[in-house]
Amino acid sequence: MEGFPADTQIHEYTLILNNNYSLKSSTMSIKHIITALCICCMVSPVLSAQKKNKKEAAQPEGYQFETVIEVPITSVKNQSSSSTCWCFSALSFFESEILRNGYTGDLDLSEMFIVHKSYQEKAEKFVRLHGALNFAPGSSFGNVLYGLKNYGAVPESEMPGLNYGTDSHRHGELDRLLRAYVDVIIKNPNRQLSTAWQAGLKGILDAYLGECPETFTVNGKEYTPHTYVESLGINLDDYIDLTSWTNRPFYQKMIIEVPDNWLWESSMNVPIDDLVAIIDNALENGYSVAWAADVSERGFNRDGLGIVPDYEALEAEIKEVGSDQAHWIGADNSNPQAIAFMQPCPELEITQEMRQIGYDTYQTTDDHGMHIFGIAKDQTGKKYYMVKNSWGDAGKYHGIWYVSEAYVRYKTMDIMVNKHAIPADILAKMAL
Repeated sequence: MEGFPADTQIHEYTLILNNNYSLKSSTMSIKHIITALCICCMVSPVLSAQKKNKKEAAQPEGYQFETVIEVPITSVKNQSSSSTCWCFSALSFFESEILRNGYTGDLDLSEMFIVHKSYQEKAEKFVRLHGALNFAPGSSFGNVLYGLKNYGAVPESEMPGLNYGTDSHRHGELDRLLRAYVDVIIKNPNRQLSTAWQAGLKGILDAYLGECPETFTVNGKEYTPHTYVESLGINLDDYIDLTSWTNRPFYQKMIIEVPDNWLWESSMNVPIDDLVAIIDNALENGYSVAWAADVSERGFNRDGLGIVPDYEALEAEIKEVGSDQAHWIGADNSNPQAIAFMQPCPELEITQEMRQIGYDTYQTTDDHGMHIFGIAKDQTGKKYYMVKNSWGDAGKYHGIWYVSEAYVRYKTMDIMVNKHAIPADILAKMAL
């Protein structure tokens, strides 16, 4: 920069000021003093900026994702205060399947149509079993497939399911009312079921969610729920649910023993390596995957990330770096969990045995349904799955989560996929 003194001159003038010369004891001229003060005033902002730049350079980069594969999806929805993720995620998956088959019209299937029908079936089974069944709002992907086959589907515009004075799904009152109702039915003092209880249950559902339409019009054409599903271009016999547990034989069907599987739908049981290979093969060939998982783990945050940090390795890594890292990122060396979400970190190597221990000890639970639609990599090259959630415009990525392969290996309950997306060698082992 023109007119700026050389480094040797800056150093010289700085020494003058640092030595605290006085005019009486020094032969230094007033000119030298003024010059030194001016130079230091000019240099101070530069040195301060350099220090700031060094600090910013030391800050971790955070998680940076690059999309590798992305399957088309419909818009992110919001289940809000309802435990209906199983329906939101499965219908999102089927919407992607419909798009994959070339559908070009507006596409938004009504979740509450399936929820309404599901509650009626669940209540009947609950009553037939004298109350020995989980009667709660949760369910499974198999319930949605069953619903599409047996009830059909309707567009969201025909049945948004918001008949109770709010603009978002809030099912607390409905869920409690339905449970109280079926409890009254099974405790009938006459020890005989009335002929009115099913109509009464339907009346509650109609009041809250709206009546299920028998016919409706889309683009000038009239449909029933069944003919509408047929018009969407998918073969519902092409879909299969898969899981991975060692308490049942591999390559055979099993019922996943979790409370929400009230319909007792079966899943094909495969080794976890095969399950991951199926997910990857599906995405690489333009298919997406419905994904049910445990999201109560501390590695699944609410800002768009799902990981399984190896906290011991991370703590050792932090200590090796030294306290300087903690100084720059504002984190305590004793808290590797905080650092794990600030930058890519080492993760646990997940085995089949680790999965099973989590399932057997209630550490892995059937929490949440989501929709895997892509693969991404972080700045270190590590693979993540792109997951569409049903929590609205939530988190850093506006409703999308990035979930590591380690997390998928560890915390997957089950997946649903098109059978044509399964590698031929794996499919050949299955007792279908």
